[in-house]
Amino acid sequence: MIRYILTLVICLGSGVLAAAQQPAQPQVKVNVLNVCSPSAGEQQEIASALARVPKQPLFGTDFEIDRGQSSLEVGPGFLQPGSGSQMSSDPGTASWVRIRREFSVQALFSTVQYSFSVDPKNMVETLVFRVREPKDLLQVAIEDSASAVTPPATMLSSSTPASRIKLERFGKSSVVLARCTGSEAGPAPDQSAYEPLFQSASAILSNYRGLLGARTTVPDELERVGGAVGKKAERPPSAKKPVVKKK
Repeated sequence: MIRYILTLVICLGSGVLAAAQQPAQPQVKVNVLNVCSPSAGEQQEIASALARVPKQPLFGTDFEIDRGQSSLEVGPGFLQPGSGSQMSSDPGTASWVRIRREFSVQALFSTVQYSFSVDPKNMVETLVFRVREPKDLLQVAIEDSASAVTPPATMLSSSTPASRIKLERFGKSSVVLARCTGSEAGPAPDQSAYEPLFQSASAILSNYRGLLGARTTVPDELERVGGAVGKKAERPPSAKKPVVKKK
């Protein structure tokens, strides 16, 4: 009997020791963003960030204008569409233009970057403000899109409403508000309470289109992209030397 008890104690002790020696499993924390209906606190953060965007900024002398064409499979980060856009099933390519300006040192934000991309199914505008000395807020991004491709000048001349607002924060998850549509699972949520935020973001986007000269710069630069691609595609074949027949 005593031998049985000793054996049982040894087995239990071995089990406890083995469990103690096993490394602790790391905890996985998943943050789910409620982009359709952010909380009251998140709405206040969005409103505060949008209110701090200067309406009549003082730009520095430095600026940048880029243009190019990228594969939709491995395109730059600023070409990634938001929730309202559709990725083309055909890999294809997207033509894009990017404009960057720097604010004066007194401004909260250091730079503003505007990008416009067009692919076979979508046109997307993205405006990003980066904070100069980030503490809590890192950057503010505003996006709008159109699922019907028209001449870029047509979209730029209209007031396309903002469809997505994103705040990237330091050491915290992002805050996102996006226009949500209905699906087979249910109707579209009521987002009338967030309309003032969307209107504020749309006004900022429209204002900076003009401040950055996007309405004229983007169509001109996209035309150059198309011309460069066309010239490369229409390169004539190398001329062959005439064959001289021997007599």
